[in-house]
Amino acid sequence: MNPILKNILAVIAGLVIGSMVNMAIIMVSQSIIPLPAGADNTTVEGLKASMHLFEPKHYIFPFLAHAIGTFVGAYICARIAAHKMVLAMFIGLFFLAGGVYMVMMVPSPIWFTLVDLIGAYLPVAYFAGKIASSTKNENSHH
Repeated sequence: MNPILKNILAVIAGLVIGSMVNMAIIMVSQSIIPLPAGADNTTVEGLKASMHLFEPKHYIFPFLAHAIGTFVGAYICARIAAHKMVLAMFIGLFFLAGGVYMVMMVPSPIWFTLVDLIGAYLPVAYFAGKIASSTKNENSHH
């Protein structure tokens, strides 16, 4: 397959699947760690108004959603792409941009903002890119 087309498809697959993983984790999170009483996360306004009710435990799943979604997206992208590490890091940058956007929309405690923006995106994308680059494609040996 043409490397440019392969890279485009890899990025699309990484972004779509990574986003789906992120959303799935967020959706499941409330059944594991319920929102505080009176919290509304159905709208940005409701979330902003109820952030003061959140305890540290309420930030576990958002962090996991961001980190695991980024990891899965970067890994899938790097497994498919011709330029594995560059495009894995692109996925990380894309999700980091989303994280920065969310912090601007919904202010969170500084400790969470720092842990999330520093730890959940670029290091995870790099790790995923390294793993995907070092994993041999079994189909290429047949």
